[in-house]
Amino acid sequence: MNFEHTEDRRMLADTLNRFVAEQYGFDTRNAIAYGDVGMAPALWAQFAELGAIGALFTEEDGGFGGAGFDVAVVFEALGRGLVVEPFLGALVVGRALAAAGTAAQKERIASLIDGSTVAALAHDEPGSHYEMARVSTRAVRSGDGWQLTGAKAVVVQGDNAQLLLVSARTAGDVDSEDGISLFLVPADSAGVARRGMGRIDGGRVAEITLDNVQVGMDALLGTEGQGFATLERAVGWGVLALCAEALGAMEVAKKDTLEYLQTRKQFGVPIGSFQALQHRMADLLLEVEQSRSAVINAAAAIDSTDRTERERALSAAKFTIGRIGALVSEESIQMHGGIGMTWELPLSHYAKRLVMIDHELGDEDHHLARYIALGEG
Repeated sequence: MNFEHTEDRRMLADTLNRFVAEQYGFDTRNAIAYGDVGMAPALWAQFAELGAIGALFTEEDGGFGGAGFDVAVVFEALGRGLVVEPFLGALVVGRALAAAGTAAQKERIASLIDGSTVAALAHDEPGSHYEMARVSTRAVRSGDGWQLTGAKAVVVQGDNAQLLLVSARTAGDVDSEDGISLFLVPADSAGVARRGMGRIDGGRVAEITLDNVQVGMDALLGTEGQGFATLERAVGWGVLALCAEALGAMEVAKKDTLEYLQTRKQFGVPIGSFQALQHRMADLLLEVEQSRSAVINAAAAIDSTDRTERERALSAAKFTIGRIGALVSEESIQMHGGIGMTWELPLSHYAKRLVMIDHELGDEDHHLARYIALGEG
């Protein structure tokens, strides 16, 4: 198998890396990430103009990429710059629309690609622990539409989103895969309450309460009660994206640590000349390459029609990224010494992001258990 990127992907990567380096410097990034908004609408529009969002979707859906490796290229570049703009929501919601939407619903993808609509997945609930089928939010038929009641937690960029993809139960037990339906809910709908807050690694999340929210029949995405498969596929794209983002962050942490070992001196020589640190750095380099292999494997499997093959590759990658991300964070900080923990050093922010990526869309323990269960099934 040829693992080299096509010329178009290399050009996309070069363009994005250059734009992030020039327009999304460390100080700019932190001002955005830890600001009251948690994103920069002007930069979001520029990312859209560059084609960074369009690369996440197929030509059939109005984009110009859409393969697993296209998504990996984009998110690896975002990870290098710790970009906090709402790419993940655009990808997950857009993929759900592409997979299950009517012709009219699919038209919404265009506004995601041009950046005019910010979308967010509202699925996780208070008290849930990564279980995708655990949905207690309810949707019942009401007049000529649906009425939604429930609560969603840790919705990434939920307070900036105009469009929410909400999972709700229309039948079945709280943990059943059957009976889950997906709804497209305008964020300004009556009965939607959002409480936003900053994330420890930058950006924003929101707690969302749905109090008898009324939506039309056209808000239902796909078939009633059969939304689990669509949700799993869409979240799978999100898992791949997070793994690629983590890889980009690891590469920067690795590079910065290597440079520090080559310049920091003790006893008149660079500390990188000490054999113990050389061994630790060599182990780190090998682990990062292991992460790259896992991302490649997931990107190659993402379009597989074999659910077990696809989902095991994704869970394997997320487990690997979680384990190695924590290792890279710890080792990079330790080899930097006390300076590695300071706010002023970019490394500390990369370390926080790597640790937090592990907790998005299932941590390493969750995905290890899922990988095993899928193999037994």
